[in-house]
Amino acid sequence: MKKRSDLQDDEHDSGYGVGDLLGLGSQSVRKNYYPALQERIEELERERNRYKWLFENALHGIFQANLRGGFLACNPAMARICGYESAEALAAKVIRLREQLFCSASEFDAIRQELLNEGRLSARETRFQRADRKPVHVAVTLLRRPDLGPEVVEAFVADITERVLARQKLEQLNATLERRVEERTEALQNANVGLRYQIEEREKVERELVVAMEVAREANRGKDKYLAAASHDLLQPLNAARLMVSALQESSLPEQETRMVHQVHRALEGAEDLLADLLDISKLDQQAMKPDLVYTDAAALARSLAEEFEAVAANKGLAFRIRTIPVVVKTDQRMLTRILRNLLSNALRYTRKGGVVMALRARGDQLRIEVWDTGVGIAKDKLRDIFTEFHQLLPQGTGGRQGVGLGLAIVERMVRILGYDIGVSSRPGRGSRFVLTLPLEPAQALREMPRAGVPRGFSGGFDGLSILVIDNEPAVLESMQLLLERWGCEVITAGSEAQALEMLEHTGRIPAIILADYHLDNERTGYDAVHGVRRYLGRDIPAAIITADRSDDTRRLLRAQCLPVLNKPVKPNRLRALVASLLAPA
Repeated sequence: MKKRSDLQDDEHDSGYGVGDLLGLGSQSVRKNYYPALQERIEELERERNRYKWLFENALHGIFQANLRGGFLACNPAMARICGYESAEALAAKVIRLREQLFCSASEFDAIRQELLNEGRLSARETRFQRADRKPVHVAVTLLRRPDLGPEVVEAFVADITERVLARQKLEQLNATLERRVEERTEALQNANVGLRYQIEEREKVERELVVAMEVAREANRGKDKYLAAASHDLLQPLNAARLMVSALQESSLPEQETRMVHQVHRALEGAEDLLADLLDISKLDQQAMKPDLVYTDAAALARSLAEEFEAVAANKGLAFRIRTIPVVVKTDQRMLTRILRNLLSNALRYTRKGGVVMALRARGDQLRIEVWDTGVGIAKDKLRDIFTEFHQLLPQGTGGRQGVGLGLAIVERMVRILGYDIGVSSRPGRGSRFVLTLPLEPAQALREMPRAGVPRGFSGGFDGLSILVIDNEPAVLESMQLLLERWGCEVITAGSEAQALEMLEHTGRIPAIILADYHLDNERTGYDAVHGVRRYLGRDIPAAIITADRSDDTRRLLRAQCLPVLNKPVKPNRLRALVASLLAPA
């Protein structure tokens, strides 16, 4: 649009002005000037200037061009997009849009054809060539202007290089992520394959372990059977020999023979202890020994042990004392007896002068059973070692009968099974103290405990006491008969239930006590024999089982039948105590 001044100049030059457009002569215009028309002309001038300012200062490129040629007009933003100093330089340089503006001639042809068909394009992404021949990504909106020419177009251009680069970077990142996902998926698949292989191998190993464990259990069962059979076969002749020696000790022999019998007695005692310890440690390690908890008079148990060890202490010239209080504990009598017997045995074994004391003390709801001695003592760094297998307090050759170091190992295992505590303190050369701690039962339990009676008519001995002994080992029968006869008993021996009934029928005697071996011939048991004799005589004769079978099942079975058990090899003092207890009133 021309300025007012330009219009005035043109009017003077051509002689044709605004007045002519209105159908008025120049003279009329000058004479009839309309203010409204002048105002409209000024408004149009302002509008023209505003559009010119927008065109020149727009952020986006704007151009008018002929698709068959070059630019007709363009703004500075378009020049900047294409890398030129000015719009004039761009218009002068680019005279063919197809070859000089667009990077791809085929893409230009597609855009041209679409414009001819549709008349406009909106935000079409393409690439223009910059002055340095590098491409620039743009979004162009094109409008065909057929009123200005058949292929004249006007366009708005936005530089989208950053957006395209960001999109390409995002696509590259996505591609990288997809590749990493594929790699990780492949790695996971490989790991799963490896894991499945490991699982299969582990299952295979577990199956092999199950088989191995079953083989081990079978081996343990075989070992248990072997130990039971071996213990029975070993303890039977050992029992016979021990009883024979005990019978000889009851006899009056010359001094030299007495000394020899005593040495044989000690040798048999050592073999017996070793065999019993080996059997017990084997059962404890296999967890085959289960506690059988019953209410027990701890004071009575301690007194019975005292009677057993008084003779041992007297034989060594040592003092032996016991201090008790009336208390009841719920315990496995056999295990507790074995624990205290091993502690007392060790105390007497390693004490050369002075003595041993066993004391029962109540501390709140617990009972402390203490065993003191004035023996050789134990070094502080050896206090825990004494509870391991085959550990001895004194080296061999220092005097005194020694075991193989299993006594305290058995104590530690039995204490653990029963859930008790055991402690030890010692001073080398001064002595040791072992303390066993176990829970107490209420005082009411003591009042409900049955009281032991005094053996009727045999407080001074067993003279005239009739005893029936049933055992399938002739040597055991002979040795038992010799020992019991030394005590003044009248002994009837039999190898089976049938022989016992035959002897009773033949003699017409009624025994006061029955002592029977548990395992007899023809898969019969001592319980069967006792029951048969009682049924034959019609009397509930006191009886006990003497056996080499130390299994928990056998012990529980016999206890359920109210039959006391004495394990082989039989010690004379325990046999004497058993006979006395059988004679006590119920």
